[in-house]
Amino acid sequence: MNIRRLSAPFRGTDLAELNAGDLVYISGILVTGRDEVHHRVVRRHLPPPVDLTGRAIFHAGPIVKQHPSGAYEVVSIGPTTSMRMEQCEAEFLEATGVRLIVGKGGMGPKTAEACRTLGAVHTVFPGGCAVLAADRVTAVEGVEWLDLGMPEAMWIMAVQDFGPLIVSIDTGGNNLFEHNRALFTRRKDAALDELSLSFKER
Repeated sequence: MNIRRLSAPFRGTDLAELNAGDLVYISGILVTGRDEVHHRVVRRHLPPPVDLTGRAIFHAGPIVKQHPSGAYEVVSIGPTTSMRMEQCEAEFLEATGVRLIVGKGGMGPKTAEACRTLGAVHTVFPGGCAVLAADRVTAVEGVEWLDLGMPEAMWIMAVQDFGPLIVSIDTGGNNLFEHNRALFTRRKDAALDELSLSFKER
C-alpha cells in the first residue's frame, strides 16, 4: 500500500501510478455531485456548469451554512453510497472528463471498465467522518444547480489534504471490493469445508 498526495486537476501520470488499496490525499478543487447531478448530465444531456475536466467529484450531500456576508461554510459532508450512481457513472465520466471519484462503498463492473478505458479512479472516504471531511474544506468557491436543493447541488470546494481516500478501482480496472469479496468467499468456503469434515470425523 502506498500513500500519495495529489493536486487537482490531475496530471496524466498521477492517477496511472495508483493501485487499488493505496491511500490518497487530494488538494485543490473538489466538486460535489450525486444522483440528480448525474441524471442531468447523462439523461438530460445538460453540460455541467463548471469545467470538470481532470478534476475530482464527491458523491456527497453536504450541510452548508450561509453567513450574513453571503459566504458559505461547509458544516458536515459525509459520502453518499456510490453504487447509487453505478448505472450512469461511466457515461458521466465520459461526458465530463472527471478522473477521480470520491464516495462510499464500492462500484460495479460498468464503472470499473470506464475507469480502465478513461484512466479514472474511484476512491472511498471513510463513513462516519463527515465533520472530519468538512474540516478539510478550506473554502466554498461557489455553488451550481442550487435549484436541486442543498444536498443535490454542485458545491465547488477548495480542499487541503482531503482524505484519507482508499483507491477502490484503479486505472487498470482493478476493483478492490470485488477482489476482497472473492477472497473472503474462498476463505469462507474453505472454512466451511474444514468444519464439515471435522463433524464427519466425529
